Amino acid sequence: MDNVKVNALMLRATDYLDNDKILTLLTAERGKITAGIKGVKKAGAKLKFAAQPFCFAEYILAERGGRYTVTQASECESFYELRTDVNKFYAACAVCETAIALTYEGDESGALFSDCVRALSEMCSGDEGFALVKFLLSALRGAGYGVSLNHCPQCGANLADAEKLRFNLDTGTFLCWDCGAGAGASGSTFKTLCAADGKAEGEATDDGKKRALKLLKEYLIYKTDARCLSLSEYIKLI
Repeated sequence: MDNVKVNALMLRATDYLDNDKILTLLTAERGKITAGIKGVKKAGAKLKFAAQPFCFAEYILAERGGRYTVTQASECESFYELRTDVNKFYAACAVCETAIALTYEGDESGALFSDCVRALSEMCSGDEGFALVKFLLSALRGAGYGVSLNHCPQCGANLADAEKLRFNLDTGTFLCWDCGAGAGASGSTFKTLCAADGKAEGEATDDGKKRALKLLKEYLIYKTDARCLSLSEYIKLI
């Protein structure tokens, strides 16, 4: 049996037997990993914190035959604030949900790991909705599903001043309303996405954030078949 040390974010915990759980961890070193953790449902369990939502910790895993078991953990950050505010909680769950949808076991996921930790940190101290828009844009781009926020690819028009646009789910591209086909999108959606991407013409409004999240949810579902339950719930709350 070999021991493996990883820096990991706890994405999901599933009950197993009477007192155990199965964790889905996103690690900086080995991508997504499934690991068992024993006895954490007991009162006073030493490693109870390691199975809590959004726990960021250094995990020691025992590996045998390609299977992992958590034997030790040292917490780096609990992101406790995310568990005390319902809006922040669902936004953070949407981050974890997206990370699960965009990764496979063992794939290199260093950039996504950093994006997740950064998003959760920003949600703790600020606007969780805008942090979620930023995260989804970056995570989708890293998975090869980037959203184009440039001029209309058909006519070359500047889209920043348009009130009505179209969004092509196949290519992840915004177009003028009269150029080609695609789902309708508002100018506030485009400007909010530009703001989240750090573009000068961007402007994030409450309405724009909600619309942007709806569009990104549909795009994520289209590309991955993810169910996006937490993201859907968060959109209902705001």
